[in-house]
Amino acid sequence: MSESAKGIRLFLAGIALGGLAFWAGAHWGHSGPLVATAHPDLSPAASSAPLTSEEQVNIRIYKQASPAVANIITRTVEYDFFFNAVPVEGAGSGFVIDPKGYILTNYHVVADAEKIEVLLGDQRAQTRYAAKFIGADQRNDVALLKIDPKGAHLAALPLGDSSALQVGQKVLAIGNPFGFQSTLTTGVVSALGRTVQTGQNTFIEDAIQTDASINRGNSGGPLLDTRGQVIGINSAIYSPTGTAAGVGFAIPINLAKRIANDLITEGRVRRAALGLEGTPLFEDLANYLKFPVKQGLLIERVDASGPAARAGLRGGTEPVTDGLRRYMTGGDLIVSADGKPVVSQLDLNLALNRKRPGDTITLEIYRGKQKMVVKVTLGEA
Repeated sequence: MSESAKGIRLFLAGIALGGLAFWAGAHWGHSGPLVATAHPDLSPAASSAPLTSEEQVNIRIYKQASPAVANIITRTVEYDFFFNAVPVEGAGSGFVIDPKGYILTNYHVVADAEKIEVLLGDQRAQTRYAAKFIGADQRNDVALLKIDPKGAHLAALPLGDSSALQVGQKVLAIGNPFGFQSTLTTGVVSALGRTVQTGQNTFIEDAIQTDASINRGNSGGPLLDTRGQVIGINSAIYSPTGTAAGVGFAIPINLAKRIANDLITEGRVRRAALGLEGTPLFEDLANYLKFPVKQGLLIERVDASGPAARAGLRGGTEPVTDGLRRYMTGGDLIVSADGKPVVSQLDLNLALNRKRPGDTITLEIYRGKQKMVVKVTLGEA
């Protein structure tokens, strides 16, 4: 036999022996280091591994709170180009605060709604409750609804104390982002005491900032602590895209409790009022009016029977036109309220938001070049 033929036969024999060795090793081979693989362990012992303490808290709070979290469905009517009525459905969140059926939410969730319905988190028979609008504090973006439980026992969330919060404290948010009902997100209190302007004269004072994910549809839902108590109402996000970016804001529950109590017991929100209207001072106007300061709130009108008038504050008497804007000048200039600077109507509203009718506010004003301090006993808006 030639040398080349012998070589071929030896090569083929080597392949055969190698295949046989691989087959034998796969069936009866010893389990050594090469047996370890990247496949997950799907044994019952692995799937029943104990939950972490954080997971246990998340699960407990969700089970406790989600039955009382409401999916709020609103219907409004808009008009198309041809003035045809077009029904539009919106959605938001809320939560039950009393077994009688009272529900807290954001005012902007139910604003202008012609019909409001509520689907609770326990989804009992997918029952949609017709909701009655009890009232709202538009300035603070808080609204109160009521449903008739028709004899059913409603779960209600306990309300905590938002003044005791600390930065770094864990919080949980439950709501209905993008229509996905009873969604849980978690995070921490990122900051406290923020003032977040939500409109020209609306704001969240002492807002709770959190990195718990808050998206469209979460508005009005509860922000909870690890005891399951509501410490805020999820209200706004800061995001260039309109979706969660790790900066969300909640209305402190202590403020919401006060508003809800007013609406339930008195049928209205008791809000302190000064009885005046003003406009921000700007440098050219300050120079024209020869004020010694360049910032403040110029009083244009004073309610003749209101608290400001009774305290001797003066409104404008002389019209001045600047472009398309007409100003009433000659009135007093407010520069601070209770020691805090006032440069706009929002600053004054923030000062009034901390007060109740009958309280006193101390205003620092200029009457021309004369500086004065005036104490005003506040009335009710």
